[in-house]
Amino acid sequence: MTEASGDGGSADGGKKVTLMNGVTLIVGCIIGSGIFVSPTGVLANAGSVGVALILWGVCGVISTLGALCYAELGCCIPRSGGDYSYILEIFGPLPAFLRLWVGLVVIRPSLSAIVALTFGEYAVKRVYPDCPVPGSLTKLLAAICISILTFVNCMSVRWAMRIQDVFTAAKLSALVAIILVGLAYIGMGHSEHLQPATAFEGEVTVGGTALALYSGLFAYAGWNFLNFVTEELQNPYRNLPRAIGMAMPIVTLVYVAANVAYFSVVSPKEMLASPAVAVSFGDKTFGVMAWCVPVFVALSTFGSVNGIIFTSSRLFFVGAQEGQLPALLSFVHTGRGTPVPALLTLYGLSLVMVALGDNVFQLIDYVSFVLWSMVGGAVAGQLWWRYKKPDLIRPIKFNIIIPIVFFCVCVFLVAVPLIVQPFNAGMGALIALSGIPVYLIGVKWTNKPKWLLQADHRITKALQKLLMVAPQREDKPEPLLPMDEKPVPT
Repeated sequence: MTEASGDGGSADGGKKVTLMNGVTLIVGCIIGSGIFVSPTGVLANAGSVGVALILWGVCGVISTLGALCYAELGCCIPRSGGDYSYILEIFGPLPAFLRLWVGLVVIRPSLSAIVALTFGEYAVKRVYPDCPVPGSLTKLLAAICISILTFVNCMSVRWAMRIQDVFTAAKLSALVAIILVGLAYIGMGHSEHLQPATAFEGEVTVGGTALALYSGLFAYAGWNFLNFVTEELQNPYRNLPRAIGMAMPIVTLVYVAANVAYFSVVSPKEMLASPAVAVSFGDKTFGVMAWCVPVFVALSTFGSVNGIIFTSSRLFFVGAQEGQLPALLSFVHTGRGTPVPALLTLYGLSLVMVALGDNVFQLIDYVSFVLWSMVGGAVAGQLWWRYKKPDLIRPIKFNIIIPIVFFCVCVFLVAVPLIVQPFNAGMGALIALSGIPVYLIGVKWTNKPKWLLQADHRITKALQKLLMVAPQREDKPEPLLPMDEKPVPT
């Protein structure tokens, strides 16, 4: 059987993701449509403008702590796949498969669909200024967006990274424009909602603050996406923590500053009533150029879909390499080295989610509880290794307070849905547990009938010829814990 060339187990056949690519990947995946469209969840639950702004900063700090935990894990376990690989290494195959299962059937396809649907709506928003965009048109444009970006990712990793760089720069430029306009309005005296005497007016409750924190952390989702492509990152021991250290302060600063800018123009009541805060901001400040804001949102979401597709396909690729998904998903194109089968699998599942429309949001609500459980599990594994393997050589090693604090946050984020939305949490648990019979039949059951194995072989061979893919060449794997590097305490 022909083998495609590879380097260090990376999906693309080489380490083509640079430090700056890593920064734009994190920033581009985190900053999607939320900061433009709906930063209202934090305000609605926080009770006041001042508390909302503080929580945006706190959520950025917490997400940065999580990213630092994953940086240490990613350097100790230098494999793509993110927390799937960490859970597999620390806790074994079944917990890892459940993480993979939830990501495969719900989280990753749903995320790409949700962001693509937002792209579809705002790409033609100005054509329908006074009425909702037709749902069928939104779905069509979302499908076109996913199709174009899947094609690009199948063709070249460098093309995908160029798109990520360009669209991340575009969305940051748009947010900088909003921030500068907001600062100009503050300079002209429009800061009544930001004054200490009024900023903290309102009813602030412990429960509301907890829900606001939950909403804010959801807006920072994507801080761990670079860990899903660790093996494609150049010099990961150096560039993984550096990319995180550069990207997270940028996102946090932009999020807080953008909200300050919004409050300089839009009142809290207007923000809570607005279906798209940035559009309301643009209508009041940009004049004849107000049409730019929906374009900003479309550009931002287009880049985010690209980042989701790039990182998600690597999760499926690594799962197949570990024997927990069909072997075909670990094959790469013989000429381009891209994981075409994994990309096409994600493509098909994403289109199904696009067809579901608004129902896909309910699925995300169900599994958010499970996702934070898995993230907490990975960090618990980090703490367990600190206890069981204290002499383990780690390329980077952070103060143990960081994983302890972040683990406590994960426990909180798991507990909130259990108390506030027990039905959603129960549904999420059922979706995750539905992977157990799949694991027992598809992975654990090794003595399968001969006819089934032959059928699988024939299908794999036919698809291999059709897609022009082959198993990646098996090079010597990178050591799990490189002994020639000293730990860098921070």
